[in-house]
Amino acid sequence: MPPSPTPAREQAPKPTYPPPQGGRNDNAAQSPSPLAGEGGAHAGGVGGRGGDALLDRAKHMRANPTEAERRLWSLLRGKRLAGYKFKRQQAIGSYIVDFVNFARRLIVEADGSQHAGSAYDIKRDAWLKAQGFNVLRLWNNDILAETAVAEEAIWHALQAPLPVLPRLGERP
Repeated sequence: MPPSPTPAREQAPKPTYPPPQGGRNDNAAQSPSPLAGEGGAHAGGVGGRGGDALLDRAKHMRANPTEAERRLWSLLRGKRLAGYKFKRQQAIGSYIVDFVNFARRLIVEADGSQHAGSAYDIKRDAWLKAQGFNVLRLWNNDILAETAVAEEAIWHALQAPLPVLPRLGERP
């Protein structure tokens, strides 16, 4: 007697989001400044490499993602989320962030329990915010259990107004 076929697993329909503001389906229309890590920023600056050790660590982290990072990357890579371009395990200053969209200045972090109440993370987030980034932290177990909710939270964070940064030479 042949084995009975296993029922096909039903998946919820993939949500559709409007394209990024400006109506285009790419972020090239909003050319970020070189300080945002595009267009030849200098090493060590915002978006810069910050040194060979940091670059090597980022490469290692890209090659060995956690399950939650892998799940998020499957949603964010290749402009899959409404045309927004993300980079993963990107060096910004002396830190490595899990995912970043430079055009909207959004950093998405996939956190395990070791990050709960972390003084290091508080200091790191403060520095990143001072550089004009918004930081969205999602718990690994929430990403894995409620992927669609995590995706929606990222999409909503992308809609937030961009921070107003002081011009060079001006004090905040």
